[in-house]
Amino acid sequence: MQEYFIIVISAILINNIVLSQFLGICPFLGVSKKLSASLGMGGAVSFVLVLAGALTWMVQTYLLNPFNIGYLQTLAFILIIASLVQFVEMVMKKYSPTLYKALGIYLPLITTNCAVLGVAIINIQKEYTLGKVLVHSLSHAAGFTLALVLMSGIRERLEDADIPESMQGTPIALVTAALMSMAFLGFSGLI
Repeated sequence: MQEYFIIVISAILINNIVLSQFLGICPFLGVSKKLSASLGMGGAVSFVLVLAGALTWMVQTYLLNPFNIGYLQTLAFILIIASLVQFVEMVMKKYSPTLYKALGIYLPLITTNCAVLGVAIINIQKEYTLGKVLVHSLSHAAGFTLALVLMSGIRERLEDADIPESMQGTPIALVTAALMSMAFLGFSGLI
């Protein structure tokens, strides 16, 4: 039980996929302007991350390793992730067209979101069991969503702030992301 707790705290706070490992920065900066879009992207990435974690673990364990074709890992994992993202996109377009439009180009970009591929590869490198893969993937999804929600809350507040013209838009977003990243480094002494 303690192992799972360490996996959860580590993935959400200490090794946050966005703020500590700097994976998934594109949707982090692109979708974090509004809280609703951040929550939607967090949900979509969470769904893809957990399913991709489980499916890639199964493919690695039952297909790539037994047939000694581990060199196809990246290709196989990207195909799995792309299929899952296509599924999420179709479901979201049908059942939540407003959110689908709000996420725009960033939804199909989950396919190339290195955070999803990174977590799938980390799961294999750490030789986790399927249970640990699910907990690890879900925890990284929670960390990703936490980072998005925090950033969107800050960015919504910054809209009303008196910011010099040269710092408005992308510059202040990058400075904010850097400060958040530095703040999350403070968690590294927990475990």
